[in-house]
This record gives sequence, C-alpha cells and structure tokens, in this order.
Amino acid sequence: MIFNYEEFKKTLNEYGIASNEAFEELQKKSQETGVDFNKLLVEENLISEDDLGKIIADQLDWPFIILGNLTIDVKILQIIPEIVAKNNKVVAFKKDKEGLHVATCNFENEQIISFIEKKTGESVIVHYATEKDIIDALNNYTKDITLAYQKILDESISTAKKTEKNELSIIKIVDITVSYAYKNKSSDIHIEPYEDKSLVRFRIDGILHDIVSLPKEIQEQVVTRVKVMAKLRTDEHQTPQDGKISYKLEDGTIDIRVSIIPITAGEKVVMRLLSDKSRRYSLSDLGLSESDTKKLVDAYNKPHGMILATGPTGSGKTTTLYAILKILNKREVNIMTIEDPVEYEIEGVNQVQVNEKTNLTFANGLKSLVRQDPDIMLVGEIRDTETAGISVNAALTGHLVLSTLHTNDAATSIPRLLDLGVEPFLISSTVNVIIAQRLVRKICLKCRFSRELDIEKENFSDQLSQNLDLSTLKPLFKRYAKGTKTRVYKGKGCDVCHDTGYVGRIGIFEVLLVNDEIKKAINEKKNASDIAKIAVKNGMTPMFEDGVKKMIEGVTTLEEILRVTKQ
Repeated sequence: MIFNYEEFKKTLNEYGIASNEAFEELQKKSQETGVDFNKLLVEENLISEDDLGKIIADQLDWPFIILGNLTIDVKILQIIPEIVAKNNKVVAFKKDKEGLHVATCNFENEQIISFIEKKTGESVIVHYATEKDIIDALNNYTKDITLAYQKILDESISTAKKTEKNELSIIKIVDITVSYAYKNKSSDIHIEPYEDKSLVRFRIDGILHDIVSLPKEIQEQVVTRVKVMAKLRTDEHQTPQDGKISYKLEDGTIDIRVSIIPITAGEKVVMRLLSDKSRRYSLSDLGLSESDTKKLVDAYNKPHGMILATGPTGSGKTTTLYAILKILNKREVNIMTIEDPVEYEIEGVNQVQVNEKTNLTFANGLKSLVRQDPDIMLVGEIRDTETAGISVNAALTGHLVLSTLHTNDAATSIPRLLDLGVEPFLISSTVNVIIAQRLVRKICLKCRFSRELDIEKENFSDQLSQNLDLSTLKPLFKRYAKGTKTRVYKGKGCDVCHDTGYVGRIGIFEVLLVNDEIKKAINEKKNASDIAKIAVKNGMTPMFEDGVKKMIEGVTTLEEILRVTKQ
C-alpha cells in the first residue's frame, strides 16, 4: 500500500496538529533517533494514538478498528499462525460472507495480505489498528494464561525432579514465569515461600493475583536461579539482596529489578518488570483532562521553575514526569536526571543512578548535576532538607526542575516543602505547578454492562461503610451527569480481564497551578486546606471529582475511586 506522505502532512496541517516546519523537524528527529515518525507525533503530545490511527486509516482508505472493544474468537484468531501474526503485526478478528477481516498497523507490507489470501483461500478485508492495539490483541494467542502456565510448569516440575535435567528445568520455570508475567502486563512477580509450597503471584493493574503454586522442594533452586541471573550471592540466605536482570524476550529486552529478603519460611523474591513500553505515553493517554494538560504545557514551556508530581508509591508519578521529559527532549537542551533507581533509559537524556555505597546520594548527585550545565533536571524524589534546598535553588537560577514528593494531595505539598526547611518566598517563586495523582483500574470493555442510576433515590449502601459524604457526592454526580439520572458501568468479569471486570489503568488527577493568589497564600503560610480552597476557586478540579467524571464517562467505577483515594 502506497502511503501519500504529502497528503498526510497536509491533513496534519489542516487539523492544526503540525505545521510544515514541525513536520519536517519531526522527520529529521525520526531519522536521527531511529524512532518511528508516528510514534514521535504521539510522544510529543501532538495527537492521541487513536486519533492518529483514524487519520492514517482515512489516508489508506481502510476502515479503522479498535480491537480492544471486540471479543475475538480464538478459532478466528488462529487462522493466521501465531509466529506469522507476531512477525507481521497482523490479527484476524472476524469472518463473515465478505471474507476474513484482518487488522494491521503495518500498512507497507502488502505481501502478508497476499500470503493470507493464498493460504486461506478467502477474500481479505484489511482494517487499520494502532500498534498498541495490535500487540494487545496478539496476547490473545496465550489468553488463558493460568492454564497454559500451569501446563508448562507441570511438565518442567516433573522433569526438574529428575536430577539429570534439573538445572535446565529450573531455568525454564523462571523463564516462563517472566515471559507470562510480561505478556499479562504484570508490573511485579512475587515468589513467596510457605511451609508446604511456594506461591507465584503477579501484580496486574495494581492488584496482586495468585497465579500458581510451586512444590516446596524446588523453591530454593528457583531462588538460586534468580540470584545467578541478577549476579547476587548464592551462598547468602540471611541478608536482603538487590540486583538487576536484563532479560531478552521475543519483542525486545526488559530490565528486571530484583529484591530478595529472608522471611520465616525462606527467601521471598520480588521482581519488578521495567519495560520501556509502559512509559510510551502521551499526556492525554495518562488521563489528564484538556484543561489540566494546558496547565502542564504552560508550566513545562517556561525556561525555569519547578514541576512537582505527588502521590504514594505506584501512583504513576514517574510515568507523568517521563512523558514531560520526552516532549522536552531535544538536541539543543541538556537534560540531566538523578534517580533511585534509573528504571527506564531515555536516549539523549543523561541519567545518574543514586549509589549510597559511594556516597552518591540525591543531595550529593544534585550538586554535581548543577555543575554539568543542565537546562532541565529531573530529581527522582525530594526526601530531605538538603535535596529540597538544592532543587529549589536550581529552579530559581534558570533551570527547569521536575521532581516528586510523597504527599496525599497537591495542596499538602506546600506545607511539606516548608517542613523541609524551604522558605515560603522560595516556594512561591519557583514552583510552577503541582500534580497529584492516583491510578484507577479501567472497566473491561469486553464484559462491560451498564445500569441506570437514579441519583436522588440511590442510597450508595455499599459505600456508606467508607464514610462517604452523600451530601457532597450527589451534587457532584448531578453536575457531571447533567441531571438526576445517568448510566453507570461495571465489568461482569471474563477471560480477558481474568474475571476482575477491569483491564488497564488510568490516572485521576488534580493539577494545582501556582498563580498570584496561591503565591500570596504560600507567603502568608496558609495551611493546605486554605490553599486547596483557593485552587478550587481558581479552577482546580479535585482528584476525587476527576474520578467521578471518569466514572460517569464509563471509564472506571466508584469502588475504584474510593479504593485509591480512601475517601
């Protein structure tokens, strides 16, 4: 299929997405970095992946399809052999009187369509889907993960008990554990020892799921294998150890951060899977509203000042800051980071790993970073007085500083900085914007159903135990539902979402813009509650309210919002 880039450029121009100059600049960046041009459009936050897919589909004169909204029959999927589908990024999703419907993001490969037509004897109707959508659909080849995993484990465990093949079988057990966790979009693997067994658990969308039990007799060998891969001491069993593994998979390499700690029943292993794919987000993909995105864009386009992301561990702070860094990552600027640990490498960004053994702390590393002539700095976390002071001074002296804090909401970040010894006038002079966030699970689109909610009659009995203030909630519902009745959604549970009713996560946010009125409140040392009220009056959407908006839109549920906000 011949793709008309001139027409494509014209369309992007007409939609106001990219001028001719911006188009040529991105093409140049694509050639220099080797990153696909379309990926750069999304990463630079110029357009969402789905909207870009629709434009490409129009150019090709193909229908645009979102595979995530469909339930694909496994028999239809397997019409194209798995290895062919994965190598060519093509998915069969429907068969009817017209022929075989396939989706691809690889529009330049005309040979694969001819190949499928010859092999199947069917007319092939080609649809365009985004690369992310195609990759997600390809995981349906191993959809019933627990059964497939258990089958391979049973074979490997059986072989492992035969001493001559023991080592190879243990290697296979660890390999399939990592492989299946990755395919299942797990962020962490837990291997937990018990008196009579060892339990493998995957953290998926922030929730731990029991996957399979291993026999107690191979627990120690599995732990030893992980230690060997992470280059840790295999003869040490009483001291915590941390390491890192670079692991090769079919579609690339992932880094795995390993933590091993002795507990009463043996050694527990936690492996954090660090795939750069989980950081390929634009600001709109994260769940930021249009108004909140504008606040961030204005903040990161300033030549100096500070952008803070707040929230508990695992709330997506680093993902948000990395999304901003990718937009700012241009050849004419020097970007330096100090992180603990460096989880995701960004080409063109100078990243420094904290190392307490060599006294390379956040504070000491930051002092050195300032002497490296940086334009933009990312400080992994402001956790002490010295780091806070250096970060604020850097923001004051012409640098753009991005960092994180552990606070419950945006307004509480101000008192936290005061507690760390930063003077009020320095906070008001440097902080541009504060982002508070949590991650909520998204309702599974394949088993989603809805019911009508009468806001006045609903007593929210399931939520009353969580001290929910109905006098606050009902007006909020009415505002976004634009009336007293609305539809609310939930997932029934299916094979795709592992009967949880949820697939994937999205952020709920509050973005506090430090304007003149907020600066005055900071200088007067007003408390967090007063600052929050001023921010809301000036247009800040509180995090819980952002969650309710996403609930009314059918993205998540009230239970999820309450789970992560604890309101």
